[in-house]
Amino acid sequence: MQITARDLVFDLHAGGPADGPVALLLHGFPQHAGEWEPVADRLHDAGVRTYAFDQRGYSPGARPTAVADYAMGECVADALAVLDALGVDRAHVVGHDWGAVVAWHLAAAHADRVRTLTALSVPHPVAFAKTIATDPDQQQRSAYIGLFQQEGKAEDLLLEHDGQRLREIFTGVPAERVERFVTPMLDRARLTGGLNWYRALTLGSGFAPAGRVAVPTTFLWSDGDWAIGPKAAESCADYVTGDYRFVTLPGVSHWIPDEAPDDTAREILARIAAQA
Repeated sequence: MQITARDLVFDLHAGGPADGPVALLLHGFPQHAGEWEPVADRLHDAGVRTYAFDQRGYSPGARPTAVADYAMGECVADALAVLDALGVDRAHVVGHDWGAVVAWHLAAAHADRVRTLTALSVPHPVAFAKTIATDPDQQQRSAYIGLFQQEGKAEDLLLEHDGQRLREIFTGVPAERVERFVTPMLDRARLTGGLNWYRALTLGSGFAPAGRVAVPTTFLWSDGDWAIGPKAAESCADYVTGDYRFVTLPGVSHWIPDEAPDDTAREILARIAAQA
């Protein structure tokens, strides 16, 4: 289905009982809302209503061309507008990768719209930014961002050999799931839309300062994550003033929802239940 918000049309996946507590699921790069399907099925069985939408750049009807249109404030405004269009006053917000960045900003600046936060892989933006600036290990892990910010070159490299490099990103993900994500990204316009999130970083968005988070929060990190190191993950606690739980999944890669859907659903449900 589709939903219109801010004069943009977003592709939306909805499921679960209509009267259940609402969870808004935010995907990352280079995926789409379908990354949440294994987790959402488990949440639906537990009585949770879920909404997951293809964010700007990914939905064909929400794909502006200017890099400035991908500043984090715009992405957060999209999430709020989607909640408004759905008639949802407050939601349990769950985000992975770039979706986690949106979720952190949403919880920090709009706590009145967020019942709980469950962030996967990417820690609080200030914790991440400070670690990138000071930690050689995290600097090495994040070096790919410089490539992704190069317009044209990044697309060329990621699309050559039928998206071979895109496939290689998905370490630990079942092959059929990899194709589910890579095939749509072979559309150059869609790939550029996703990469524009990285390019907007040069405009001072994304990992720039976000306020401390007062809503009940769980941060789920995996020690096999090639993109996010332990220092960034462990420093996340410094930026949450509400009830906080830090969970480490051993032996799991960056792609937590795909590789560990049972663990992911369990932690989301625990966070929701704690606030019931």
